[in-house]
Amino acid sequence: MTDHLRSRMLFSILLLLGCSQVFAQDMSSWTEPFPPHRIAGNLYYVGSRDLASYLITTPEGHVLINSSLEESVPLIRASVEKLGFKFADIRILLISHAHSDHCAGSAEFLKQSGAKYWVMEQDADAVENGGAKKARVGKGDYTQFPAAKVDHRLKDGEEVKLGDAVLVARLTPGHTPGCTTWTMQVTDNGKPLNAVIIGSPNVNPGYVLVGNKNYPAIATDYEKTFRVLKALPVDLFLGAHGGYYGMEAKHARLGTGGTNPFIDPAGYLRYVTDREAAFRKEWEKQKKSK
Repeated sequence: MTDHLRSRMLFSILLLLGCSQVFAQDMSSWTEPFPPHRIAGNLYYVGSRDLASYLITTPEGHVLINSSLEESVPLIRASVEKLGFKFADIRILLISHAHSDHCAGSAEFLKQSGAKYWVMEQDADAVENGGAKKARVGKGDYTQFPAAKVDHRLKDGEEVKLGDAVLVARLTPGHTPGCTTWTMQVTDNGKPLNAVIIGSPNVNPGYVLVGNKNYPAIATDYEKTFRVLKALPVDLFLGAHGGYYGMEAKHARLGTGGTNPFIDPAGYLRYVTDREAAFRKEWEKQKKSK
C-alpha cells in the first residue's frame, strides 16, 4: 500500500468518524419536540427543536414543508393537531432538499396523509431513488432515505397555489442540485410580510467544490444561490433548520409585546453574508490544494 493510499484511507476514516459525531450531536435536537407556534398569518412552525417543518393553512386544505426524518412524522402530526388543524387536510408536501433530515419521512407522511408530493425537478430523481446511488451505510448517511413517488416536478420560479396561499419555489442549488428556498407573502395584522424559508447555503464536510465529477457545476451553483438569496425581499427570516434563524430565542420572545421576533431582515442578511464567506473560503482552499 502506498503512502498516498494510506493517507486517503485515513482521511476517509476520520471523515466518517467526524460525521458520526456530528450526527450524534444533531440527532438529539432533530428529534426533540418543540412547541408548535404561529409565525405570522397562516404560516406555522410544526417541526422539532432544530429540524424545521412549516404548515401553511387555507380553507381548501394545507401545505407542509419538510417531512424531516422517518421518526419525525408522529411529532409533526401531533404538532399540527395541537394547533387545531387536521393532519388529513394536508394536500401538498414540499421539501427544502433531498437529504434525509428533510425528506426521509416523506414516504410515511404521504401514506398517512394522502397528500401529493411536489419536488424541485433537480432533486426529484434522488427522492424517487432513495437518495444517492450507493449502498446504505446506516441512518447517519444523510444522502440515503426511503424512496417516495413524486407527483409533480417543480421548475425554478414555479408557484404552488392552494386556496389563498401562494408559495414560490426558488432554485438555490449547491447543497443539492435541487435545493429549494421557499418564499411566500403572508398578511399579519393587516400588513403584508415576505417570508423566506432558506433551503440551505451550507457546504457540508466532505463536499468537493473543485473537480467534482458527480456534480461539476457545484461551485457555480452555490454562487447562483447567493445571488438569488441576496436579491429576495425579506421580512420573515426562516430556514430548513431552526438554528439558521435563531428559532428558539425568537420563539421565547413571542407574546412579550413589540415587533414579531421572526421579522428579521438584518439577521437574514448577516446569515447569508456569513454563509457566502464560508463557501468562498472553502472553495479557495480546495482550489489551492489541487
